[in-house]
Amino acid sequence: MPAIAPQAPRLVPPPHRIRAADGVPARDPAWIIRTYAGHSSATASNRLYRANLASGQTGLSIAFDLPTQCGYDSDDPIALPEVGKVGVPINSLDDFHVLFDAIPIEKMNTSMTINGTAMWLLALYVALARERHVDTRLLNGTTQNDLIKEYLARGTYIFPPEQSLRIVAEMYEFCLDAVPKWNPSNICSYHLQEAGATPVQEIAFALVNAIGLLDLLRTRGRFDPKRLDDLVGRISFFVNAGIRFVEEMCKMRAFGEMWDEILRERYGVADARARRFRYGVQVNSLGLTEKQPENNAWRILIEALGVTLSRNARCRALQLPAWNEALSLPRPWDQQWSLRLQQILAYETDLLEYPDLFDGSPVVRSKVTELKGEAQALIDTILGMGGVIASIESGFMKSALVRSMSQRMSAINTGDQIVVGLNKWAEGLTSPLVGGEDGGLFQIDPAATAQTFASLEATRARRDAGRVTECLARLRDAARSGDSMMEPSIACALARVTTGEWAGALREVFGEYRPPTGVDGQRLGLGGDRVDLLRRRLARLTETLGHRPRIVVGKPGLDGHSNGAEVIAVSARHVGFDVIYSGIRLSAEAIVHSAVEEDADVIGASVLSGSHLELAAQIMETLRTYGAADRVRVVFGGIIPQGDFAKLRALGVTRVFTPSDYQLIDIMEAIADVIEEGRR
Repeated sequence: MPAIAPQAPRLVPPPHRIRAADGVPARDPAWIIRTYAGHSSATASNRLYRANLASGQTGLSIAFDLPTQCGYDSDDPIALPEVGKVGVPINSLDDFHVLFDAIPIEKMNTSMTINGTAMWLLALYVALARERHVDTRLLNGTTQNDLIKEYLARGTYIFPPEQSLRIVAEMYEFCLDAVPKWNPSNICSYHLQEAGATPVQEIAFALVNAIGLLDLLRTRGRFDPKRLDDLVGRISFFVNAGIRFVEEMCKMRAFGEMWDEILRERYGVADARARRFRYGVQVNSLGLTEKQPENNAWRILIEALGVTLSRNARCRALQLPAWNEALSLPRPWDQQWSLRLQQILAYETDLLEYPDLFDGSPVVRSKVTELKGEAQALIDTILGMGGVIASIESGFMKSALVRSMSQRMSAINTGDQIVVGLNKWAEGLTSPLVGGEDGGLFQIDPAATAQTFASLEATRARRDAGRVTECLARLRDAARSGDSMMEPSIACALARVTTGEWAGALREVFGEYRPPTGVDGQRLGLGGDRVDLLRRRLARLTETLGHRPRIVVGKPGLDGHSNGAEVIAVSARHVGFDVIYSGIRLSAEAIVHSAVEEDADVIGASVLSGSHLELAAQIMETLRTYGAADRVRVVFGGIIPQGDFAKLRALGVTRVFTPSDYQLIDIMEAIADVIEEGRR
């Protein structure tokens, strides 16, 4: 490796990084610069995308709302509180025409964060191309489509593992010729880190997931084995980058080396280009804080360094959260600020002029070797259990993540893990960023959301009902027979079948899946006088109540981010509560029914989707229907703006917790207070 003079890089550049023609330092092209965006309606989101592209964004990263992700029409009763809250609602091909209006899809790299309904969204994109007379071989982008991580961490799965992986496989088989530049899935470790995964778990779980996919594709045998290199070349990854940026950089080097070894040794892939570890990144959101939110800007910058500093482990695409993500969805200005960070890093600095800065470093080599060794041991364990599906169904991987998250929260609670502005140097001046009329928060425009319902009604009124029925029947037949569902899905899209109808047809055939929660058997590292006092207090309360204080921890609505609910469930059980936790995606009716049937004292609802007001109203109304509103107390937790606290209390919610309430013992004592106050 040639010597580098870091003090004067432009005067003594490394020889192989100089363009021969003019002696100017060569620069690598910048990664694809994106922002993860979408909200309210197709019209509002199209306006946002066009503005972001005009500001220098070089690709699209589409956020879909929860009804679209979970396969419901916007006017389905379970969908109503969630429409347009965390992404754009898409009901039919008509919405896609609006969403991509004036955007040349044949020239765009489009990433879709979609999983349970990924086949449907790809079918809509292909149908859009056909109606625009665009050659689908020009379409470039990715459907996230990683159901394994949905079972483990994010919760927008619909179908059981076997059927979900069949859908993923059929998308690879279809795209191989029809959409050859498309990545049918993104092996996604991002949400694993958000769920508490350590770097070793992130590497191991993602790679064993990829092994499961490749084994399935090879076993199905529905492509020419000589095309294996082409197929492998379309597998990409989507990873997370946390604040420990040196370790994160080493993690990415370990990822790349292990992927290369797996493809060479297990699958015999000869083409080095096909073996490249291609990955995109969204840096860590888990570590962003509600308190002193301005600090998040520095966290995001540092996290971006972990995936850009090392040329040999640099990401292909990068999207950054906004400083206020722990408070609400970002506003357009917040997204622009994140976009500018990437642009300054890519275009103002000399980062892209150098070869890898860390090749030959014994420190980096040692850490990479350590990560690889531990990750390989974990991969071997999972493969020994029967592979990724077996470890999902047994709860092994989920339990490991819940345990890691519980350990992380314990470390923050005890101060062993410092979070500036949260558990250290928590006193500070008020941030001017949360000033102004909007308080630094994004506000959904109800009028924009109303467009979604009008569009859905118009589509239903215009379409050929007979053609819809026929296309859905073809889809069900393919699902039952084992034939590919891609072309029937595209036919459904062209016939203006809706998202809920497409998913409903497959629900009829495949059913729905509920995986293990991973909560059972987990423990926290919390102890000390306060825990002992609380346990004695709960013991006295047990005598008063005639049973142990009982809490139903619920995830109402379609939000599948269950980390907070799981930590609360583990914490409550740790200090002596009787806990009922049934996992995600429950209706208000199901949660209240459980609370009444189990004679619970408290319902603890966790909501991160911004639908807390609507869901609180549903829960309180259902409690009144059961005649239990005066007996069962309700507390809410999640990303809830301070301005909504009074509205929740007016609905009947007793206490509200936000990410600022990180001390688990404080929360447990507060829930005990709620029960005691209810007895007076």
